[in-house]
Amino acid sequence: MTESTAANTPDDAPPPQVWPTTKAHDARGLIRFLVEAFGFEETAVYGEGDRVDHAQLSWPEGGGVMLGSIRPDDDEWAATPGTLSAYVVTSDPDGLHARAVAAGARVIRELSNTDYGSRDFAALDPEGNRWYFGTYRGEPRKKP
Repeated sequence: MTESTAANTPDDAPPPQVWPTTKAHDARGLIRFLVEAFGFEETAVYGEGDRVDHAQLSWPEGGGVMLGSIRPDDDEWAATPGTLSAYVVTSDPDGLHARAVAAGARVIRELSNTDYGSRDFAALDPEGNRWYFGTYRGEPRKKP
């Protein structure tokens, strides 16, 4: 970490992680849905009116997602609404599935046990993004 980077990082910042990003036609509506249906925590939202310039939604078990409103001046490399596909680790897929269904999420793969030991389900958000939730935490990293 460079000195300038360290100086700009708050002491209580979370450790580095992977944070998927997406754009939305209705970013404020997507934020409400992700909080209500899936349990993300609204950590930061910047923008005025219906426009969201940047939002951070934290996942209670670590990591999260960042998103914003699609804008007419976005360049050709900007994320397209509805193209995100993310796997989110949860210790309670059954409870999360029930919460998502109660909030009106469209489940596209019902709860099931995988052959690699995970319990998973998948759902779409209102923008068409695919969210996979399960207990698989990945394999231990290989030691050099």
